[in-house]
Amino acid sequence: MNYKHLFCLLFFVLFVFPGFSQETETEKILKTFHSISSHELLGFAEELSSPKYKGRLSGSPEYLDAAKWCADKFAEWGIKPANAGSYFQDFPNEYSEVSSVGKLVYSSQKGKEINYRFPDDYLPGSNSASGSVSGEMVYVGYGITAPELNYDDFKNVDVKGKIIILESGVPYTKNDTTLTKWTPYAYHRYKFKNAVKHGAAGMIYASKIANPNTVNLDDFIYAHISNKVVEQIFADAGKDYKAVKKLLQKREAPSFALNKNQKISISAKTKYFPNAKSYNVVGLLEGTDPVLKDEVIIIGGHLDGQGQMGEVLFPGALDNASGVADILGAAKALAFSEVKPKRSVLFILIGGEECGLYGSKFYVENPLFPIEKTKMMINLDMVGNGTGFFVASGKSFPEIYKHFEDANDNFLHRTMNASETRKNYGRPRSDASIFEDAGINTLGLWTRNSVFPVHYHLPMDKINVLTPEIMEDAAKLLYLSILSVANDEGL
Repeated sequence: MNYKHLFCLLFFVLFVFPGFSQETETEKILKTFHSISSHELLGFAEELSSPKYKGRLSGSPEYLDAAKWCADKFAEWGIKPANAGSYFQDFPNEYSEVSSVGKLVYSSQKGKEINYRFPDDYLPGSNSASGSVSGEMVYVGYGITAPELNYDDFKNVDVKGKIIILESGVPYTKNDTTLTKWTPYAYHRYKFKNAVKHGAAGMIYASKIANPNTVNLDDFIYAHISNKVVEQIFADAGKDYKAVKKLLQKREAPSFALNKNQKISISAKTKYFPNAKSYNVVGLLEGTDPVLKDEVIIIGGHLDGQGQMGEVLFPGALDNASGVADILGAAKALAFSEVKPKRSVLFILIGGEECGLYGSKFYVENPLFPIEKTKMMINLDMVGNGTGFFVASGKSFPEIYKHFEDANDNFLHRTMNASETRKNYGRPRSDASIFEDAGINTLGLWTRNSVFPVHYHLPMDKINVLTPEIMEDAAKLLYLSILSVANDEGL
């Protein structure tokens, strides 16, 4: 072939088919896309769920070890430390070490004694004081005293020296401006302090989940109990628990003392660390465009879990080693991709979520990029069990969501739905809410159609409940979508 013919062929390819160069870029992207492995992602989740990290309780030395492991992965892949040369943002995070599963013993009015079983019947209080307490019981509904709302669960009962039975939540559930008035009373910390203010000696919380989002109060011992236990105690007192709860939901505050012969004994062994710190892990992939690199896309998910109770591990595999593993998979892909993001990408593995959204609150108050330069944030929490995707708030940001839709439609072919942003007038429950309230366009990625049971805040939340295939596709979806958003100059 002579040079004239070669020149004509090149002209034909490059100008008659202008998509040729784009196809080459697509091939490069797909090469990285296919490098994302469910085996590797499951390995990340298995590492983070392992006993050496003791359930990644925020503030603990073991949580820091897990954070360092993740930071080492960022360093290995060439993702830079984002906080003035450090991979860590530290913030105050008190916590309690629960060194025993404790005991919960109930004596009925007929003298029958029941030693309840861990974890089927009860869980120790994550921030309980250490020691033992026993006594008569008083049911106090939601444990709220709100004179401005004409509501007081303690109005007609004396709880001094007694063990209270307390419900989570508030007696108003409609998501509107009225809920705002009730929201301060929804926090566990308020309920605990109000119980102590009224003289309660201890508490059994009618909410059986491991929950570090409480508070340590001097000599105040408590445990979480199952509905089955509450129903049994009520039945022995001649009460119908379901009927009482219906009255409670009508804001009738049906508090009452149980039979004097009914007693409960709670034992706990804990150690309180009031001056502890925790950390966000922050890694930066700097954008390639000299102008657009000053804008940032945040991919985040909480790294912390519920910790360990005695010798019993709460692995937190689905919640949220799965989300962190997906983020790590996408981070590695973006770092090694031959096609680079024009905007910067900030990876945040968030601490203190289970303790009260500490890490996300700290970040938005101390952002590493200006809020106005943050184009979007996507939060991953429990993204590892199911067959489909759900993008919370996707419909409110169609110019961003279209990148996720295109990636899924063209390459993954999973069922994927989205919702519009809906203002939450109640207590914020996720890191996404904190970023959203700061004025950042925030999405949340979830998996749908669970394949395995969801063992929320329980010891059974192990890696055997994860769906590796959906985790792989979640990381692939992130890689394709974030790269596309980062390179969309029209945003």
